[in-house]
Amino acid sequence: MPYFSVIVPVYNRIDEVHDLLESLSHQTCKDFEVIIVEDGSTEPCKDTAEHFSNIIDVKYFYKSNEGRSIARNYGIEHATGEYFIFFDSDCVIPETYFHELGKRLKERFTDCFGGPDAAHTSFTDTQKAINYSMTSFLTTGGIRGGKVQMEKFVPRSFNMGYSRKVWNTVGGFREMFSEDIDMSTRIRQAGFSIQLIRDAYVYHKRRTSLPKFCRQTYVFGMSRITLKLLYPGSLKAVHCLPAAFVLGSIAMIILSLTWHWYAILPLTAYLFAVWITALISTKSLKIGSLAVITSIIQLGAYGCGFIKAYTWKIILGHGRNIEEEILIRKGK
Repeated sequence: MPYFSVIVPVYNRIDEVHDLLESLSHQTCKDFEVIIVEDGSTEPCKDTAEHFSNIIDVKYFYKSNEGRSIARNYGIEHATGEYFIFFDSDCVIPETYFHELGKRLKERFTDCFGGPDAAHTSFTDTQKAINYSMTSFLTTGGIRGGKVQMEKFVPRSFNMGYSRKVWNTVGGFREMFSEDIDMSTRIRQAGFSIQLIRDAYVYHKRRTSLPKFCRQTYVFGMSRITLKLLYPGSLKAVHCLPAAFVLGSIAMIILSLTWHWYAILPLTAYLFAVWITALISTKSLKIGSLAVITSIIQLGAYGCGFIKAYTWKIILGHGRNIEEEILIRKGK
């Protein structure tokens, strides 16, 4: 039996699944199986999975739509490996991923790990700009496993894994927004070790348009307050930075219009720093300029979601418990 079980929840992502399986077929280490869990898709990827079944060990399952977390747990129940790896369907995996992961776990075993993400050369300019915004220390990249971290590392479900021992002790994911942070928190509270393995990175396509990216980060901001309600001590000052960016930017713009234009200089200096670092990182004037826009969207949308949820759930006292959050997440 393979040591690693790769579990991928899927919902109407045929093209993405093809690219993911294509990249997995080129792995230099083949000690893994792939569990594709189709979560009630109207456009199933069964044919795509079967196409690669002669190249890699792929198992395909179709179930009714209940959410990505329940789909992951369903995959675990049908997995035979001792270590579960979770990818999003919009990931492309470097060919040395499992070689590097196996080597690091052999050197220093950990019951849970997470890896960073990067932009592939084939990505669109918008995807590369979004990747910069999601990984840069000047935005919130330091929270997500970048080179510089602003808080204790928390694995994310687009690239994370844990042992069967964790599953037997803690269980699986709960169907909610930011389910990966919730999962990582429960793993840490159970006393298991968590490690960032930088060499186990993936190419993450993320959202392909600015409106979708805006919606995604807005939800991230709201879910941070849900996590605070679940884990009262989990909210740190660093999580409030996007909200401070929104409120500070509004204040500076108003002051520049009603008092003196100098008031806008701190915001201008910050955006200029984003542009310069993005230009150096991406080596592209176009992507560097787009990165300024995506960074404003990321911080602005996250901050607005955070402020709305904090006002509604904390200040006005309408916070819900986890059971209510799960029912709402399922649309019930």
